[in-house]
Amino acid sequence: MFETLKNVFRVKEMRRKLLYVLWMILVIRIGSQLPVPGVDSDFFKEWFAKNTGDAFNFFDAFTGGSFTQMSIFALNITPYITSSIIMQLLTIAIPALEEMQRDGEEGRKKITAITRYVTVGLALFESVAMAIGFGRQGLIPNMNFFKGLTVVACLTAGSAMLMWIGERITEKGVGNGISIVLTVNIVSRVPSDLSLLYENFIKGKTIAKGLLAGVIILAIIVVMVVFVLILNGAERRIPVQYSRKMVGRKLMGGQTTNIPLKVNTAGVIPVIFASSIMSFPGVIAQLAGKANGTGIGSEIIRGLSSNNWCNPSQPQYSWGLLLYIVLCVFFAYFYTSITFNPLEVADNIKKQGGFIPGIRPGKPTSDYLTKILNYIIFIGAVGLIIVAVIPFFFNGVFGANVSFGGTSIIIIVGVILETVKQIESQMLVRNYKGFLNN
Repeated sequence: MFETLKNVFRVKEMRRKLLYVLWMILVIRIGSQLPVPGVDSDFFKEWFAKNTGDAFNFFDAFTGGSFTQMSIFALNITPYITSSIIMQLLTIAIPALEEMQRDGEEGRKKITAITRYVTVGLALFESVAMAIGFGRQGLIPNMNFFKGLTVVACLTAGSAMLMWIGERITEKGVGNGISIVLTVNIVSRVPSDLSLLYENFIKGKTIAKGLLAGVIILAIIVVMVVFVLILNGAERRIPVQYSRKMVGRKLMGGQTTNIPLKVNTAGVIPVIFASSIMSFPGVIAQLAGKANGTGIGSEIIRGLSSNNWCNPSQPQYSWGLLLYIVLCVFFAYFYTSITFNPLEVADNIKKQGGFIPGIRPGKPTSDYLTKILNYIIFIGAVGLIIVAVIPFFFNGVFGANVSFGGTSIIIIVGVILETVKQIESQMLVRNYKGFLNN
């Protein structure tokens, strides 16, 4: 990987693309420090100090701290991620969208355009909710219509600009722009999280205890990264044999290939879905100013908050962790079912004259793929749960209270691997001499 990155700067075009990505990252970080006009910049600092581990911490981790500072990028790329997920779900439910997806490049362009409109709509809705909910609590001093309108316009425009930056990175840079924007936000929180770990577990301790704590923290991070690498790279290859047939005067076919089924078929989507659903009631309660009640509803919201899980002094709230695990498994199966259709794959294999050795073409092949897929999805879901739950355990038992969790590691590792693979493929194309060159 390091050799590839070193060779990249020797190629002018690749060097230009990487510099473009770095320039866009600089723009993102500058925008994350620019406050929205008319807001009290100290409001969220005080509010987060009183509500540590609240439902908004998950949101703040994905925005790279922009939410805490209430910058123009406070909503960040989250409306685009939500709209993309919504469009994927609607593609299955609405025949017209499914037809667009099958139309090739033109259909994908139409779906992308619709996704942009949905993103702006979601950003507008979220910014209005924040302006009204937090504005009444002191976010906007002397709040009136024009101040609220300014906040809404800045937040919506900031989210739309980040969407545009992500698309430009995809077009003129390397890697998936939206994923890179999200990764930059998550990585920007790592130094503060490491500083917090140092304050909690190393500072003020004896040299032996501090060194031991540092080694344990480093070992946990390394083990989680290695585990995520294994989880992302693991796959089950289903062999497919194609029969020979005469096409004109040529004998075609006869080759053997395989269908690679990734163990982590749904990626990080199940964790994001589960975390979003678990945090949604808490967000609504915070916007309504009723998060610290004493009734049954407030107790349920506390159980849904990950800050209360695995806490020895409050074991009654750990039921939320069990619900979180169930949701992760459910969404792993659900998302895979809408992105991979065993029946369609079996029909395509049959049309091309292929078959899985020992399995009859058609429905038996579809049933076989479904059976294998169910085992693989469960293994992948268990792996995701292990990575996601480890930070919850340390936050609850030891009070680490860091935003850098299993979800962040999965996203960072996945995006880095995807970007490096794309760089390697582009370098391979440029270094390939072909058969006609000496």
